[in-house]
Amino acid sequence: MKEFTSPLGISIIVTIYNEADHIVELLDSLVNQEEPIEIVIVDSMSNDGTDKIISNYMTRYGFIKYIRKKCSRGEGRNLGVASAKYQYLAFTDGDALANPFWIQRMRKAFLDGYDIVAGRTIQMGMSHFEHLGRVELYFEGFEVTFPSVNLGYRKSIFQEIGGFDPHFITAEDIDLNIRAVMNGGKIRYVDDCLIYHRTRTTFSGFVQQAFWNGFGRKQLTYKHKHVWSHFKFSTILQRDQIGVWQLIRGISAVVGYAVCKFFGDDFIRHYRKTERKNVSQEVG
Repeated sequence: MKEFTSPLGISIIVTIYNEADHIVELLDSLVNQEEPIEIVIVDSMSNDGTDKIISNYMTRYGFIKYIRKKCSRGEGRNLGVASAKYQYLAFTDGDALANPFWIQRMRKAFLDGYDIVAGRTIQMGMSHFEHLGRVELYFEGFEVTFPSVNLGYRKSIFQEIGGFDPHFITAEDIDLNIRAVMNGGKIRYVDDCLIYHRTRTTFSGFVQQAFWNGFGRKQLTYKHKHVWSHFKFSTILQRDQIGVWQLIRGISAVVGYAVCKFFGDDFIRHYRKTERKNVSQEVG
C-alpha cells in the first residue's frame, strides 16, 4: 500500500492513437505512481485494440478515465484537462514510459510553489536518433521548448492562457509555454523528473517528424511575431559537431518550414482531410 497522503493531487493527461504495442508498458508505469493521482486517457479513435487493453485496466484501477474522440493532440489534451478533477496536471504520450518517481518529483516542484514543471526526457530507440538533442528556443530567460511528453501545469494557469491551441500540428507545447511565460508563469526544470520516450524507428518516420517540427516552427512565427526577436538563435548553432543525422533533420525541417510559409492553412486542411479519410477507411 502507498503511504503518501499529500492533498496535492495530479491528473495525468495522456493522448493516444493506436498504441496497442506500447500502452501496457505506459499504464504499468503510471498506475504505481505516488498518489493521489488520476489518469485521463484521450483516444483519437484507435482501431488496433487499444480500447480493450484500457478497459481491462479500468476494471482494476478506479482512477483511470477514458475518452474516445477523433481529435488532434492539442484538442485531446484540452479534453483531458476539462475532465481532470485535480488542480495540477502532468502530460505525457502513449509511446512513453514514466520513471517510478516521476510524479513524486513533479509534485515536489509544485509544492515548492512552481506553476510549470518540465522534466528530463530520455530518448529510447535507434542509436542514430536517440542522441539528437532538441533545438532549444528561449524566451524571457526560460527555455520554452520543453516537450509535453514530460510537462506539468497548474490547472488554473493552463486555463487562464486558453490551453493548447488546436490549430498547431506540432509545436503546440512550445506555443503553450510561450503564452504561459507571457502570463507571468515560471518554468521549473527538474532533472530527475524522468520520462523515457521512444524515438522514431524508421528513416521515413524520422524525416516526417523533422518535417512537422519545421512546419510547427513556422506556425509559431505567425502567431508570435512580436516575441520572435527575443529568442536566442545562437543556441541553435552551439553544437560540438554537425553530423549526417543532424543535417538530414535540418533539411527536412527547412522543407516543413517552407511548406508552411507558402501553403499554410491550405496544407493543414488537406492533411487533416486525408487523415480523417484514412481513419474512416480503417474503421470501416
